Amino acid sequence: SRGTGRRSQALGTSWLPRSRHRQLEMGHLRSARRTTSHRNLQHLFLFLLFIGPFNCFASYSRATELFYSLNEGLPAGVLIGSLAQDLRLHGVAAEGPPTRRGEPALSFSLASQGLGGQYVSLDNRSGELHTSALQIDREALCLETGAGSPASLPAPSSEPCLLLLDVLVLPQEHFRLVKVKIAIRDVNDNAPRFPVPNMRLWVPENAPVDTRLAIEHPALDPDLGTNAVQTYRLQDNYGVFTLDVEENESGERTPYLIVMGALDREDREEYVTLIIAEDGGTPPLLGSATLIIGISDINDNCPQFSDSQLNVTIYGNSSAGTHVATTHAVDMDLGSNAQISYSYSQKVPQPSKDLFHLDESTGAIKLSSKIDGDAPRLHRLTVLANGPGCIPAVITVLVSIIKVMLRPPEVVPRFIANEVEGVVYLKELEPVNTPIAFFTIKDPDEKYKVDCFLDGNGPFKLSPYKPYNNEYLLETTRPLDYEVQQLYQISVVAWNSEGFHVNKIIKVQVLDDNDNSPVFPQQLIELSIEENNAPNAFLTKLHATDADSGERGKVSYFLGPDAPSYFSLDKTTGVLTVSTQLDREEKEKYRYTVKAIDSGLPPRESIATVIITVLDKNDNSPRFINKDFSFFVPENFPGFGEIGVISVTDADSGQNGWVALSVVNGSDIFVIDTGKGVLRAKVSLDREQQSSYVLWVEAVDGGDPALSSTAKITVLLLDINDNPPLVLFPQSNTSYLLVLPSTLPGSPITEVYAVDKDTGMNAVIAYSIIGRRGPRPESFRIDPKTGNITLEESLMQNDYGLYRLLVKVSDHGYPEPLHSTVMVNLFVNDTVSNESYIESLLRKEPDINIEEKEPQISIEPTHKKMESPSCVPTLVALSIISLGSITLVTGMGIYICLWKGKKHHSADENLEVQIPLNGRIDLHMLEKKPVEISNI
Repeated sequence: SRGTGRRSQALGTSWLPRSRHRQLEMGHLRSARRTTSHRNLQHLFLFLLFIGPFNCFASYSRATELFYSLNEGLPAGVLIGSLAQDLRLHGVAAEGPPTRRGEPALSFSLASQGLGGQYVSLDNRSGELHTSALQIDREALCLETGAGSPASLPAPSSEPCLLLLDVLVLPQEHFRLVKVKIAIRDVNDNAPRFPVPNMRLWVPENAPVDTRLAIEHPALDPDLGTNAVQTYRLQDNYGVFTLDVEENESGERTPYLIVMGALDREDREEYVTLIIAEDGGTPPLLGSATLIIGISDINDNCPQFSDSQLNVTIYGNSSAGTHVATTHAVDMDLGSNAQISYSYSQKVPQPSKDLFHLDESTGAIKLSSKIDGDAPRLHRLTVLANGPGCIPAVITVLVSIIKVMLRPPEVVPRFIANEVEGVVYLKELEPVNTPIAFFTIKDPDEKYKVDCFLDGNGPFKLSPYKPYNNEYLLETTRPLDYEVQQLYQISVVAWNSEGFHVNKIIKVQVLDDNDNSPVFPQQLIELSIEENNAPNAFLTKLHATDADSGERGKVSYFLGPDAPSYFSLDKTTGVLTVSTQLDREEKEKYRYTVKAIDSGLPPRESIATVIITVLDKNDNSPRFINKDFSFFVPENFPGFGEIGVISVTDADSGQNGWVALSVVNGSDIFVIDTGKGVLRAKVSLDREQQSSYVLWVEAVDGGDPALSSTAKITVLLLDINDNPPLVLFPQSNTSYLLVLPSTLPGSPITEVYAVDKDTGMNAVIAYSIIGRRGPRPESFRIDPKTGNITLEESLMQNDYGLYRLLVKVSDHGYPEPLHSTVMVNLFVNDTVSNESYIESLLRKEPDINIEEKEPQISIEPTHKKMESPSCVPTLVALSIISLGSITLVTGMGIYICLWKGKKHHSADENLEVQIPLNGRIDLHMLEKKPVEISNI
């Protein structure tokens, strides 16, 4: 089958001509078809059995190959190619309704969702092939791990990187199996990388110029072609190195280090630089590693003496073991290449070799034996310095022996103090004139006078010991102090009259005694630590010095008996710690002693005082004295008057203990004096508007971060008698009520209903009639407790008319009761035939005499004084329940009256209104004038 292709308009993709692909892959396709043709036919045959009748097999067997290429790493949605256009299906509808009657539209689908299907998205209708959200990474898709490279660095593959897709074109009339091959082109998205960060290369110091050394770990780059590693360079070549790159048959590039100049290990042992690998991308990417070039030593240096001849003079009476001279040669090489041995030349006579001993390792020459009087006075010693593989270096030592004709004086010591190998040991603090030794001075020839004296500094003196001649005593002149000086070297010099002298060197070693106590730098050690410290917190490290030596100067540290148990002091190091958390609020200062004790016998000690100040941290919130504060204030209390004091404390100190108070809610009415904690109200408070206030006060300290706490403040207003009773019924002084003459005595007529906003006795109301007018006004009375007005006597014919009762409503407030008045108008008649006449009578000012009689209300005496105001809530609750019940009954009564009134009005429109006399009456519909309540 023949394949077609086209150039994609999307960025990074291109169409590969079919002929070019056929040339590149003809061999591959031929071999693949031979091995898989039989299996593919079987699979295709099975597939066709499922999608159509067998007699259409010839039309379904058309297969096509399409080739595309695109760059790796493209985003989602990039167009790769359009299968419909590249398959030249322009005459067939790729989407929408069928092009011909009964002919369905084309559809495209992937035969399987394999690896290639993850990276592409195929439009089933248009056949357009796009990149998916999963970006294509050529290195992850097609590269293999190299045999000699780490698994994390893939090696480029020689095979092209292809995505293989099988696309089915349906329906049956246009069925095709399209083989889509997408070649993934490499982009320079990987920088060269060395497998190790540091590389070491050894170069012999005698390496000739142009020596080439391969670098074993070249850089790896997963990219291909010019995007792979192209060149290497050194950041610093030091003028003696360069890099070259060799490419083998497989295309692998290996860097080589080339020596461009002479190397000398003795001049420089090591060169450190960066090796940089660069690829051929645009722009190029770099990778680097540290290259350490070590110069290995070779035996290119031989021993050398600084001088060719050494002249030495010794006395003929020198004793055996006397040091004569030291020869020293130097070899600049290392290790075994620098080993030197010393020997005499064969030219040195044997007697000289016997008299002067040469140390083979150090080159030191010493006198082997006493010098014989017949021995030569000049010896030429030729010394050779031998190195491995080297010509020996030569130095000549000329030893001249001075012949001594007279024998010098002799000094014979006899030690009194302890002496070992010429060293006298004295304890410090020995008393003055402590004897050290006797010295006997002799003249071997017994013919010359010998003088003796002491040479050297120190608290010593040498004096003749009488009555003996030539006897001298060495003794101390003052006590010795080990801490001032430990070793003295003095000389006892004997000098005869001929000028010959001899020195006897005496070393005096002072022995230490435990005569010094440990000393603290400061007797008072002041420390500080923040509270809430971590357990075993470090405080300080004590240090005391002891001038004594050895164990006598070793100091141990101990806490005094007054130290709390939770402080610890390391005996050896002197580290002072505290094992528990300290709380400044519990204790702010600690004072105790510490001891420094040495290890002498007997031990000596010193004492210091430790003062620890615990610094404050903001670890305590402000604390109110009470969780809840209650203040009782009379209402109408003047603004900014002192309601109460809110006490709050903070256990912290300083800024952490400073507390600011503020009202969280209700700040528009109440304020707090922060300094004194005084609660004030900005305005005068009215209990009738609000009987109590609940405030939340916040206390915030000055710490960082700040801590806070809150308290509940209840302000209860005490009632004062500042409200007169408020008459709720009747609502007007000009309203009236029809009373039928047939009303029986004792029947309730109406009521006066009033409330008082005050509480307690200030709200206990009494009703009384203080003025009457009418035909027989005494016919009516009022209950002083309830305000119910009842008929006292039967009404007669001549009792008809308007009755006006002035009712006084008074409370029992202290110190002065308050009251209100209301006019109750009762019209006694059978009907209300002339309302205008009644209203004219009501408009006239009534001529009523005011009675001075005060209402009397019987109040049950209380034998006990109330112990607490706990009954007030109960009374309030009962009052609310009673008021609700009355309101409910009143409402039901009004509803029944209105219902009856409507029914009666439908039968006779001229029927006069009858108002029920019992219960509370809502006269809103009957009122003719606005309510007017007079307060007297």
